[in-house]
Amino acid sequence: MIPRLHRAIARRSLLTSTALLPAVARHRDAPLPSAPGLPRLLHHAPGASDQARKSGPLTLYRDLVSQGKLQHDIYQENVATQLDNLLRRLEQYEMEMEDYHARLSMWENTREKQRRRLLVQEAEDKQRDGVWIDEKRGFLDKLVSRKRRGNIEPGVGKWVSYLNREKKLDTLVGQKPVAPIAPKGIYLYGNVGSGKTMLMDMFYGATEGLIKHRRRFHFHEAMLEIHDHMHDVWKRRDEDKSIESSAFSWISSLPFDGKIKEWLIGEEKYKQNTQQNHILLAVADKFLVDRQANKSGASILCFDEIQTIDVFAVVALSGILSRLLSTGTVLVSTSNKAPEDLNQDGMQREIFLDLLSKLDENCNKILVGTETDYRRLIPTDGLTQIHYFWPLTSDIRSMYEAMWHDITRQTGGNIISVTIPVMFGRYLEIPKSCNGVARFDFEYLCGRPVISCLLNLHLFSMQVDEGN
Repeated sequence: MIPRLHRAIARRSLLTSTALLPAVARHRDAPLPSAPGLPRLLHHAPGASDQARKSGPLTLYRDLVSQGKLQHDIYQENVATQLDNLLRRLEQYEMEMEDYHARLSMWENTREKQRRRLLVQEAEDKQRDGVWIDEKRGFLDKLVSRKRRGNIEPGVGKWVSYLNREKKLDTLVGQKPVAPIAPKGIYLYGNVGSGKTMLMDMFYGATEGLIKHRRRFHFHEAMLEIHDHMHDVWKRRDEDKSIESSAFSWISSLPFDGKIKEWLIGEEKYKQNTQQNHILLAVADKFLVDRQANKSGASILCFDEIQTIDVFAVVALSGILSRLLSTGTVLVSTSNKAPEDLNQDGMQREIFLDLLSKLDENCNKILVGTETDYRRLIPTDGLTQIHYFWPLTSDIRSMYEAMWHDITRQTGGNIISVTIPVMFGRYLEIPKSCNGVARFDFEYLCGRPVISCLLNLHLFSMQVDEGN
């Protein structure tokens, strides 16, 4: 993950330059070469030592201060201490959650087997006692069937049947296992450039190999992923409503006639609709789980720059974060504002107050109170600290080309042209790419409508300005 200092430099130079040499960028999922002058660990780059990766935020922070790469700040050291304490608690919490999820999985599997057994018993009773009336049968047979049907399923319909079945399951299987209490997360807030993101990233890097389900989002990145997940959930729900859905496949092999099978499918659909989560809750349940791993273990969410810029952001963040916190996810977040100041326009006030309540219950608020904007303290010692090339001379061009070749040599591979998916079904053509490092010229970036596509790229910018 690129430190905030470098992201800010890259973003600012893109917006203010008037004529530039090519920019170098990387896709967010690709390895990142170490930026000159900053600790390699902050990038989570391949090759960082195992010992450094296992260092807690406080140890890492003090090491960087002692090396002269960071200026000591009492507020930052306090935050690093709090994050270090949280990291130590997470190791035990991970084991507790693995045990909880193992018990939960066993409980869910047993309950589902028993539920299907009860359904099959009801279906057998219906078929044996002639609940389904053949219109070709005589009046007396129909009357007898109606009386029998009244003895089979008393009540007013599917809702009563569903509740009765759930009560039986509670007796047969027992109550759902209780989840362990999650350690409180941390909500960092303070002025821009105070080091909030840097400290959060130190914590996130230290959780590698410790916590199975871990994600790190910037606000805008999270909003894009929320939209993608919502689309997937709606699509999947439409597919699940089909009779051919795999959720009903177990019914097809049962030895019942067509009417009974239709009843079973109807009961399955009713259960599915009754237990179906609100769309945002369903998105939250898929938000952190590693697609390549099972669901067991603890989960943490590092959320950079929480903000509520519109009604959708208020509703989406409230629904998703509340759900994650309620199910044991540990949140470490940053923002320029305290939680109570996030929604100064009063949008969806009741929903927002629910979010505040969840944050207060599950997170410790810590003010990073330094008045210094560390983004402005850019090191200037040595050529390795140059991020902005100017004026446009042959020597400057040579320096730029040398840095480009140095970066591509570090990543290995050949320089090629590629097309990558970005968001909402759109694609971005990259003229020159090498294992996740990309190169663009100014005209390509600013002379065409591609800037929105670049939101999915982290810029590692090396540019030359021959402007005023």
